[in-house]
Amino acid sequence: MSDADLIAASWSDPEQFGAIFERHFEPIHRYAARRLGAAVADDVAARVFTIAFERRRRFDLTVPDARPWLYGIASNLVRSERRAERRQLAALSRLVAEAGPAADVETDGVVDRRERARLAHALNRLDHRQRDVLLLHCWAGLSHAEIAAALGIPPGTVASRLSRARRRVRAALADGLGAAEPPAVVPTSKEE
Repeated sequence: MSDADLIAASWSDPEQFGAIFERHFEPIHRYAARRLGAAVADDVAARVFTIAFERRRRFDLTVPDARPWLYGIASNLVRSERRAERRQLAALSRLVAEAGPAADVETDGVVDRRERARLAHALNRLDHRQRDVLLLHCWAGLSHAEIAAALGIPPGTVASRLSRARRRVRAALADGLGAAEPPAVVPTSKEE
């Protein structure tokens, strides 16, 4: 059954919504943990599914996949937890100063602590709208159309925000930002 079928079935049999939870809880939780930290992720992920359940009759049943809808709810909750996200990114960026030249390799074996901290610093410098689009694309694996649906913005806006975010992150990493400096809080821009 598609997500839309399960949500429709949950209108008369609320227990059917449990399958939506089973399918999507782990990725939503992982996304929240990456954005806000493990301490906040449990609460945010639980709230995503509570809100989704309460609003299930508003779900567009012509859309077979609930992922964009769920990530949209998660992004709104992250936005309300913006301070927690900034603390998470700032804590990660401080790892640069703490990590020596032979930094420990993370368990995934791909990115060492130093690079992860530099990336966190670069992400913290992004406008929140660009950060949302970039992280939904990179961490949640959503397509441009799915991001547009999740955030309620046109696909062209997704493309431009993603392009700007990539350019700014590349520039920050190329410039070596985050080497030992605290993260700057970037005010919301009016570019879009």
